[in-house]
Amino acid sequence: MGEVMKEYVAGFIAGVATVIVGHPFDTIKVKLQAHNTGNERMYRNALHCSTHILRTEGLPGLYRGATSSFIGIAVESSILFGAYSQTKTALQGGRESGKPNLQTIIPSAAYGGAMISLILCPAELVKCRMQVQGPDPIVCKDYHPRYNGPLDCAIKTVKNNGIKDLFRGGLATCLRETIGNSAFFTTYELSRYFMHSTLKSQSNLTESQKIIFDVGTGVITGGLGGMAFWTFVLPLDVAKTIIQTAPNMTISRNPFNILHSVYKQAGFRGCYAGLGPTMMRAFPANAAAIVAWEFSAKILGIPRL
Repeated sequence: MGEVMKEYVAGFIAGVATVIVGHPFDTIKVKLQAHNTGNERMYRNALHCSTHILRTEGLPGLYRGATSSFIGIAVESSILFGAYSQTKTALQGGRESGKPNLQTIIPSAAYGGAMISLILCPAELVKCRMQVQGPDPIVCKDYHPRYNGPLDCAIKTVKNNGIKDLFRGGLATCLRETIGNSAFFTTYELSRYFMHSTLKSQSNLTESQKIIFDVGTGVITGGLGGMAFWTFVLPLDVAKTIIQTAPNMTISRNPFNILHSVYKQAGFRGCYAGLGPTMMRAFPANAAAIVAWEFSAKILGIPRL
């Protein structure tokens, strides 16, 4: 297997780990963003939302739309981590720079984010439309799902509004991914460098202790990176969810217009709808992604700092 292909395989494995750990939190986040950003709040909080889903739909309700997530996020993660690693290496002239250099990290992360937004936008549109289905917590009767599955959702979307509708929310997705991944990789690289610098002073560690340290480093750096990502871009994600799930097809596709409307109706709190489950998801999901990425890279023989 070529060195470039190894980078993409490691990223694919990281994406699978992300979905397994993080999708239930994402479902709750999407529900809150779709239903708690207007004049009326459908759910009191994240706990009320998750309890309602479990009571009316069971555990499968938390994984609604997961099929498209597995496909979308696994492929997206493969491209993101692969493009990031390859671009960073190219900008560094094929050399590891030692101390993290923001002049190579930020453009590499932004480039990777822009690339994956083209794949992520239609995958997330299907996922979000599947996730917002479910019995109304206020009127829990006569529930008939609009879509029978991700493929049915995609077919009906194209049939009703054309293939271009699959890319509804594309600008918001692109902005979220370029800005968010710049924050993610900057936080990850800086915290990883700091922790590995600490390890160098602990030269008497056994092999098993080093493995534990590597796992712990992956958990902490990945978790912090994920939280940095969503701290910067959650309002853009709120706008994207509204654009992609609104029953009114004439709604503005400009994320800043949407956020202005949300702010007028629900205030600053509305712009950060879903913050709780998002942050609860960000740490474990991204920790799993980084641990999976780094160990896959090690097994595949990809050189790392």
